[in-house]
Amino acid sequence: MADLTTTLVTFPAGATSGTATVLAVRPLAAGAGAGVVVDTTPFHPLDHSWPDQPGDTGVLVADGTEHAVTDCVTGGVGPEGEFAVGTDIPVRRGDETWRWLAVHVLEDGSAVQPGQQVELRVDQSRRAALSASHTGCHLMALALNEALADRWRKEARTDGLGHPDFDSLAMDTSRIGLDASTDRYRLGKSLRKKGFDPEGLREALPELTAAVNARLAGWLAEDAPVRIDTPGPELTARRQWVCELPEKTIEISCGGTHLHRLGELASLTAELSLSEDGTELVVVTTPKRA
Repeated sequence: MADLTTTLVTFPAGATSGTATVLAVRPLAAGAGAGVVVDTTPFHPLDHSWPDQPGDTGVLVADGTEHAVTDCVTGGVGPEGEFAVGTDIPVRRGDETWRWLAVHVLEDGSAVQPGQQVELRVDQSRRAALSASHTGCHLMALALNEALADRWRKEARTDGLGHPDFDSLAMDTSRIGLDASTDRYRLGKSLRKKGFDPEGLREALPELTAAVNARLAGWLAEDAPVRIDTPGPELTARRQWVCELPEKTIEISCGGTHLHRLGELASLTAELSLSEDGTELVVVTTPKRA
């Protein structure tokens, strides 16, 4: 695998197709098919360190024949030439001793050979759905931070709009789905020590939900532009989600895909719920595309 280099990616600009040269075809775990590595790809891979947005699916066309790409995952080549994908990678993405790859999963990789020129096509409707959910997830986080701002009793790290960043300080998991995003927040002792007061939160949920959704509706009405800023095409480049909200242009570190404008959404609504023991806040954010 010494010839492999870091995959160059075009998905940050919204690309869903492109041509590439196959660099390697590797067998995956038993029953998992083959992993195809190319030099440049429009496919977004699942990040093994923070698996919020699923990998793209689509097709790889080789010699006029379409092969289904059933998944796209992050892979890496270690300093001793060892190849690993997904959770088998022992280091975080970006570790400079590893080379980082987008690995396209095919059921059978025998028809694809290193050096071959191929065409890659992402499932556009699936990508659009995931992009809508991911953009909605970031907007919800900003609206939630604002709605919970008066519950902080100590100074805390703030978000781009100047509100205490509950989203990052309490975040447990975030998952981007085709129909909605689901974010889970821990409300335990650690968050209390940081200054957050959860007293009466259950009773306040209807009011908080209304405040979050009102803010989301207002932002959508402004049709703010959205883009991904990146210093380079490398898979490991540190990318930023940028949204030109009327209050201020916001930047959030993000490796996923997104809409180009908020006006692409007809609505965006969040549903807040609290676990029975009050230690977990769950927010499901549902976008509807225009």
